[in-house]
Amino acid sequence: MSSKIERLTIKGFKSIREIVDFPLGDVNIVVGANGAGKSNFVQIFRMVRAMIRKDFQNFIASHGGAAAFLHNGLKETKAIKAEFNFGRNSYCFTLTPTADEAFAISEYRQFENHGWHCFGLGLKESRLTDEKDDVSPIFETTPGIGHYVYDAISKWVVYHFHDSSDSSPMRRSEIVEDCAYLREDAANIAPFIKSLREDGPEGVRSYREIVDAVRLVMPFFDDFSLTPVKFGPAQKVKLTWKQKGTDYPFQPYHLSDGAIRFICLATALLQPKPPSTIIIDEPELGLHPQAIAILADLIKAAASRTQVIVATQSPLLVDQFAVRDIIVAKRRDGATVFERLDERDYSAWLDDFSLGELWTRNIIEGGPVHE
Repeated sequence: MSSKIERLTIKGFKSIREIVDFPLGDVNIVVGANGAGKSNFVQIFRMVRAMIRKDFQNFIASHGGAAAFLHNGLKETKAIKAEFNFGRNSYCFTLTPTADEAFAISEYRQFENHGWHCFGLGLKESRLTDEKDDVSPIFETTPGIGHYVYDAISKWVVYHFHDSSDSSPMRRSEIVEDCAYLREDAANIAPFIKSLREDGPEGVRSYREIVDAVRLVMPFFDDFSLTPVKFGPAQKVKLTWKQKGTDYPFQPYHLSDGAIRFICLATALLQPKPPSTIIIDEPELGLHPQAIAILADLIKAAASRTQVIVATQSPLLVDQFAVRDIIVAKRRDGATVFERLDERDYSAWLDDFSLGELWTRNIIEGGPVHE
């Protein structure tokens, strides 16, 4: 069954007062001014990911407690509600604040229009993972709704490659065995790329595509080295690489912030078995304009195999996509609203301006709003 998110509803979450049955496609480029609410759109997915890891209460506490998540605080919003529809299945939850500034979870799943089934009420942690082996009440050999809901949500990944500092995980060594999937912060970027190179025709093909993409942005780049080094009983590897014309072993600290972020982005978008939905917040950070155009091509290619949601402030990145791919986040009456663009509204303008220029000039309404 498809795990692509087809529609979602969010009520009472941070700056989002209410969006109902909002459609998502294969490519979703979310734009908006600073403070418009793009990051809150991304954070709802981070929160659901914490729920599936049974790390929900820690996630809430580390982000300021329940009150920080309620739209305009507890006086205005009594609970957060969300619903995700994917394929023939749906998942929804209600988060009710508690006296200790946490949330109690009530969650449900549904198959088509057959009625909602409750996971549990007033829970401290989600039961999504507990229901991953759910079976049909009619056919014991057939997976149940809980299985399909878990399978869908567990395959959403929010990639966040902002931390490219000298001490960031992506620049450090990691054990070679940490290669089953690319982590959200690319902490295991080196062993993951190494595993692709050694993982049969499909992995090798992805590896070569990643190398080719990096060469487009860094023409002096030759190949990855990725030589394991023993650390006591463990073998670790870091993002070592070779430059054309020399056998000097270049290290992760030789890569600029933009270069190492691009390597992580290319790997996430070109991996042979991508998540069912990839969410990336501001991937353009630190990238040269030419690299942003290449990034857009990678996003489009990935969207032929999976669903991609990108939040951006880059007019150049917006320029690379069709009007139908753009979702505008804007403030209205003290809350964030999201609107998908209709090409018929901008066809005359596009004869003279690019899509990014229309956004920059606020013809596509998405600039700062004075309320």
